[in-house]
Amino acid sequence: MMVKPTNQFEEANDSSYDRKAELTAFDESKAGVRGLIESGVTKIPRMFCRDTLNIIEHPVNSSNLSIPVIDLKNIHNNINHAMRTEVIGQLKNACKNWGFFQVINHEIPINVLDEMINGIRRFHEQDVEVRKQFYNRGLDEKIIYYSNIGLYIEKSAIWRDSFGCTMAPNPPKPEELPEVVRYYI
Repeated sequence: MMVKPTNQFEEANDSSYDRKAELTAFDESKAGVRGLIESGVTKIPRMFCRDTLNIIEHPVNSSNLSIPVIDLKNIHNNINHAMRTEVIGQLKNACKNWGFFQVINHEIPINVLDEMINGIRRFHEQDVEVRKQFYNRGLDEKIIYYSNIGLYIEKSAIWRDSFGCTMAPNPPKPEELPEVVRYYI
């Protein structure tokens, strides 16, 4: 079954809508969100839309907002265990309360970071048949390419595709990696 490109959006009260069938067709296509775009879809499929949007308004004092910054300077110093404990606490707090953070003094050269981003872009720009070889839902896999890990659980799908590699404790062999990212990974 294939997700069909459409120029119409089904109404929310359409009783003929089969969400499970749409999710299954999308997942079985192994093409992800990029595959929808490549297929010529012109409207966002209903599986990506929420029936209602719940926005909780909180008064926010923007002067108190700042992205958490995690400083790894001297983190590998075996003498300073208190620093490691503090950094771990900062990481936990940033993940729990923000969902993201900035890491500084990680000692990864900027050209390596830039090439990692370019490699991920090259991965997603490959022909759909090449990307499909890596598509899976198993988070225990060494190499994962998927769209929406909670596809069948969440109320609406997220308009994104993800690619990642598990590097510890047993990294994939170089020949297992997609060629377009192999060198820098």
